[in-house]
Amino acid sequence: MAARNETRVTVGDRELTVSNLNKVLFPESAFTKGQLIDYYAKVAPMMLPHVTDRPLTMKRYPDGVEKKYFYEKHVPSHAPDWVHTVEVPTREGGAGVEYEVVCDLPSLVWAANLGTIEFHVPLWHVGRRRRLPAPPDFMVFDLDPGEGTTLVECCQVALLIDENLQQQGLTSRVKTSGSKGLQVYASLGGKPSWDSSRRGAHDMAIALEKEHPALVTSNMRKALRRDKILIDWSQNHPAKTTIAVYSVRARPQPSVSTPVTWKEVQRCVKSSDPSTLEFTTTDVLARIEKQGDLFSA
Repeated sequence: MAARNETRVTVGDRELTVSNLNKVLFPESAFTKGQLIDYYAKVAPMMLPHVTDRPLTMKRYPDGVEKKYFYEKHVPSHAPDWVHTVEVPTREGGAGVEYEVVCDLPSLVWAANLGTIEFHVPLWHVGRRRRLPAPPDFMVFDLDPGEGTTLVECCQVALLIDENLQQQGLTSRVKTSGSKGLQVYASLGGKPSWDSSRRGAHDMAIALEKEHPALVTSNMRKALRRDKILIDWSQNHPAKTTIAVYSVRARPQPSVSTPVTWKEVQRCVKSSDPSTLEFTTTDVLARIEKQGDLFSA
């Protein structure tokens, strides 16, 4: 077994140990654990507002994207005492699950050092609420391309969703999943409930399926998804999580769930080239330098 290489570092006002920084996590690109941590440290000013106060599910790849991974919801017993946590009740009414809540740079770096490549968060946040889970902040449409389709067709469906949302007076933002699809988020005003947001997403998915039967499906059965885009409305549930904005994905290359503009979505459709909306960590940091946070309110 290789010796564990540890380094003591100061991040913000915290001291923590990072380890095995030269370990390659993405063999195809030779992207290392040190580079992963460096990316999250640099993207933190943009990423933190979107994950703060949201219970974190970590998808950990301790030996890289080609090896075994696991999801971790419970905060590890070895977590520093300064890592924020929150206990979320289970639907069964048993003992709650104590989640990490990333609220600052040290917590983000600490999680990345665990081999957390992907950060998944729910559509609700804790804030000062005593009853959890809280009401939804957003309605989300997760667009998943079936066999025979690509990100281009996802863009076509995203534009249809945006048009429908505008007719309802709702503002939307869009980001890549960092994998094969797109995700459209709609801001919810007033006092939204999970039932109403889930029903609204389901109703829109069914309506678009009827209007564009050759392009859209709202049914999750794989046999019905060939040559179509699934509008996954089921993500609108308090127990579900979505890949966080600016999170890296466990793909051959270190791709990122990246905010994009609606003009970029339109250009992808016009060019029929899905690669126009595929971004790595390097691309994302350059985009932020030029455009700021496209997912800001």
